[in-house]
Amino acid sequence: MALSIELIFSSVEIMTKWRPDPSQLRRPAYLSLAEQIANAITDGKLIDGTQLPPHRKMADDLHLSVQTVSRAYDELIRRGLISGEIGRGSFVQTRPREPEPPYLPERLGEVIDLSILKPVCEQIHLERLRQAFGWLSENLPSSSALSFRPNMVFPRHRAVATEWLARCGLEVSPLNISVTNGATSGMTVALMSVAPPGSTVATEAISHHTLVPLSTYLGLHLEGLAIDEEGMIPEALDEACRKGPIRAIFLQPSVINPMAALMSAERRQALAAVAAKHDIAIIENDILGPMVEGRAPPMAAFAPERTLYVTSFTKITVPGLRIGYLTAPDRYVAAVANRHLVSNWMATPAMAEIATRWVSDGTAMELVNWQRRALLSRHAIAAEMLAGLSYRAHPQSLHVWLPLSGNHTEDGFVSQARLRGVAIAPGKSFHTADQGWTPAVRISLGSTTESELRTGLGIVASLAQGNPEELLLAI
Repeated sequence: MALSIELIFSSVEIMTKWRPDPSQLRRPAYLSLAEQIANAITDGKLIDGTQLPPHRKMADDLHLSVQTVSRAYDELIRRGLISGEIGRGSFVQTRPREPEPPYLPERLGEVIDLSILKPVCEQIHLERLRQAFGWLSENLPSSSALSFRPNMVFPRHRAVATEWLARCGLEVSPLNISVTNGATSGMTVALMSVAPPGSTVATEAISHHTLVPLSTYLGLHLEGLAIDEEGMIPEALDEACRKGPIRAIFLQPSVINPMAALMSAERRQALAAVAAKHDIAIIENDILGPMVEGRAPPMAAFAPERTLYVTSFTKITVPGLRIGYLTAPDRYVAAVANRHLVSNWMATPAMAEIATRWVSDGTAMELVNWQRRALLSRHAIAAEMLAGLSYRAHPQSLHVWLPLSGNHTEDGFVSQARLRGVAIAPGKSFHTADQGWTPAVRISLGSTTESELRTGLGIVASLAQGNPEELLLAI
């Protein structure tokens, strides 16, 4: 008990040595207060575990409203700098914690959610999926319902998968295909198959938002390499391979990457040559597959002997169809099968049945073509509402990438947008390198209605075109 009292008094004493300076508060006061506390934490003036004053006491000391202090504390919690514990108070939290997703965990109130990457969905998608489940209720094979053995369930599905992969630009044997529960499952199995714990995987400096935590969980070192408007620079990969052992590279060359970049055939060939020179594996995430028109063949076509190729249906047909394909060259087939067994056992047979039927009867391509047309309309809205701003996009991208100019910071910009009822994803969620990037945000085009998209983009544009000092709200 004495130790607990000592810790409490120590915490209070530390807080009394540093207090926010009321003369430095600017509007909006909650954000200014949050910045002061955040800077004190960064500078070591407030250490891990320090208890902050209660909301009312802080408000009284600074002549602010309790609501303003509450919003400041909420902002610090959002940034992962403090934790709020019911019945105990608010405490500084500087130790690493689980990374936050770039999107809202759920849609709250009247927020226009442009943070999560989704395809455009309307009634047709629900109708097609309902029809598929109706068909499945009458045609579910006994093997899909009763078997525990993947090799008893999926031979037919793998054979049909070759048709879909041909649309993606690949000619591959059914024996080299694994049916997975979507792209995340495929990515995880691919990484486990080519990179043992402790090894290094190289990727683009701005990459998939789950790649950083996934690499951490698998015990991998992730090295973000320099990029340009097409993606990873071959010379950067060659230099990294010469400096230290790289086991694999992870690439998203076809529009799904945060910057919506489309890599040319020449760039893909150059990266394949570097990978061959240093004998490293390639993991290619191509979840938009055949939806991207006019693209070069996949990396797997340039380096079939070393590329593990991941694709899925979730982002191009309907989110509920969580099924995908992972192809692997002969040298990795056994490893992929084993890693998939221990991490997933097998894909969900019912979902695989629907995907296989949709590939065979043309529904999958029907929905892909529908999505292309819907995205043309969404990009037209983006072009109208973001006129005058420099942003990156592609006609088949599900999002736009908006660099921030002037004095805008990512955290401040995202917070201001959220206050005005719009959720967007901060660019830092996609960074794999500590340097060489500029502040930006990712804005989803498919996650809401066209009317809400127009409103949300209008709010983002007004924030981006203004001076941050002119956009602050009153207390």
